[in-house]
Amino acid sequence: MLQLSYQNKLTECGTDEAGRGCLAGPVTAAAVILPKQFKNKWLDDSKKLSAKKRNELKEIILNEAKAHAICHVSWKEIDEINILQASILAMQRSIAQLTPSPEFIAVDGNKFKPFKDLPHQCIIKGDSKYLNIAAASILAKTARDEFMEKIHQEFPAYQWNKNKGYPTKAHRAAIKEFGVTPYHRKSFQLLPSQLSLNL
Repeated sequence: MLQLSYQNKLTECGTDEAGRGCLAGPVTAAAVILPKQFKNKWLDDSKKLSAKKRNELKEIILNEAKAHAICHVSWKEIDEINILQASILAMQRSIAQLTPSPEFIAVDGNKFKPFKDLPHQCIIKGDSKYLNIAAASILAKTARDEFMEKIHQEFPAYQWNKNKGYPTKAHRAAIKEFGVTPYHRKSFQLLPSQLSLNL
């Protein structure tokens, strides 16, 4: 069973992102404040759960969270500021939308920038340790997956409904055959270096 939060004196939000390693689409982050009495034995790192379980948990989180927010940072912004900065920006934008505002931020991973003078703690694998970060990981992942399924309708050849923009063989084969779409991250190595690509 995961712990509710990193500390329990201040109102804490958990935050996490999804889609950092993708070749296309946004990086998506969420921030969640859970009520003190919140418990859920299924809630865990979104990567360990089936899509069906993630969607079930998403509804529970949306209904029971004290506050939640989700934010996409576009592929264009990723190309302008790099993926690490875009991931942090997505987390900060989602935190900024929370009402009530948190007094402490629990961040999944090891990189973050101070936000509004709030104390924060970076936690490696935080989404498998704390419920508030796990909840944020589920909202970020499900929101991003929905976005990728939507743009899959425009460009079905890339199979984003299955790979969600990650660098699978099928995705790379489609890039090689059909070139890049407006949703691809031009600053990423879209094909292995031996296969050149004219952007």
